[in-house]
Amino acid sequence: MSNAREVTDSSFQTDVLEADKPVIVDFWAEWCGPCRMLSPILDQIAEEHRDKVDVVKVNVDDNPGVASTYGITSIPAVYVFKDGNVAATSIGARPKQHFEQAFAEFLG
Repeated sequence: MSNAREVTDSSFQTDVLEADKPVIVDFWAEWCGPCRMLSPILDQIAEEHRDKVDVVKVNVDDNPGVASTYGITSIPAVYVFKDGNVAATSIGARPKQHFEQAFAEFLG
């Protein structure tokens, strides 16, 4: 489905919170149509900005701990984590331009 790396409840601390650059986290589920629409957009952002950010995916059905910790109630939910904290959020499937504008400070 996506080239983005899957992150789990057990790897979230290391892969996201302790990352040395900003991480865009796509909270998604297999059954979510808008999530599937968003995936190629985030893949493009990951490819175009790989030197500035990492893009990862968290399946909320398989990883309820992380989803609960961050209060994920609607998906797709895209969060940017920087230095272990939530730095920006976007809820819902949006065009690529939206993410480039909303997350511009992290994409450099």
